[in-house]
Amino acid sequence: MRALVLLALAACGSARADDDNRHDESSARMAFATVHEVFMHPRCMNCHPVGDAPLQFDDSRPHAMAITRRSERNGVACSTCHRAKNGTRPNQPPGAPNWHLPPAETPMVFEGRTPKQLCEQLKDPKQTGGKDLAGLVHHVEHDALVGWGWEPGPGRTPVKTPRAKLVAAMKTWAAAGAPCPD
Repeated sequence: MRALVLLALAACGSARADDDNRHDESSARMAFATVHEVFMHPRCMNCHPVGDAPLQFDDSRPHAMAITRRSERNGVACSTCHRAKNGTRPNQPPGAPNWHLPPAETPMVFEGRTPKQLCEQLKDPKQTGGKDLAGLVHHVEHDALVGWGWEPGPGRTPVKTPRAKLVAAMKTWAAAGAPCPD
């Protein structure tokens, strides 16, 4: 009789663990939907484009100064126009410390990525400049250039999801094993 009771308790515990795992994975997938939504915002996508040229404005148009990743190698750094802080008037170049595009070797493209493509990319250190999930969370939480998306200066639409909510979503997603959407 005692063996039957133990088997029944073990089965309940196993079912509860399965339910918890499904809940964690479901929560992680919902959290990743927040990550994808934020990364598709023009403040993020414009510096993470498909090509070698940054985009600008809320409509993600090509950069007016014909700047590309090659420009910096040719002596025209982004910091030539983009200072350490925003200008005070609309249409002045935006600014944040260390203004730059991701390097050509790891461009971290967000533009046009499906949720599944973005998820797989973020989990691949070969595509993230060697950053693991904890490194990506730290980058999003603490990098001043990333933070600019929430304080883009006059005339630009900030990311509407609070930065703390994005960081929490990334942590939830990572803690559950970073499951990707189907």
